[in-house]
Amino acid sequence: MNNIVTLPPELQEATENLIENLRASEAFLTYQKALTSMNSDQEVLALLERLSTKQAELRRMQSIDSVTQPDVEELRAVQMQVQSYPAIMDYALSQQDAVSLLREINQEISELLGVDFASLAKQSTCC
Repeated sequence: MNNIVTLPPELQEATENLIENLRASEAFLTYQKALTSMNSDQEVLALLERLSTKQAELRRMQSIDSVTQPDVEELRAVQMQVQSYPAIMDYALSQQDAVSLLREINQEISELLGVDFASLAKQSTCC
């Protein structure tokens, strides 16, 4: 069942203002910049693809019980490269900052409403 809820004009305007302010916040601007930077860096994309490939290979090898120590070490080496790459680290840190801001805002709204706002905001799904 798909229920469409129409917000009162005042609530719609407040929601749009919240969205605008979030998008203009330092945390979200920094996140967007880091995401764009990461997605436009061919070296980052190749490194992430390499990591994904190595993880898939290791899972496949685990399924046939043929993982070797050099396989694990190779995956760890790629993971270390990913974790130390500046553009990836900038992205990860900016993402954490944006999530922290959302948690703070949720806490403020929840306190004002007297209920957990995030649980109210989640869309319910059906089987």
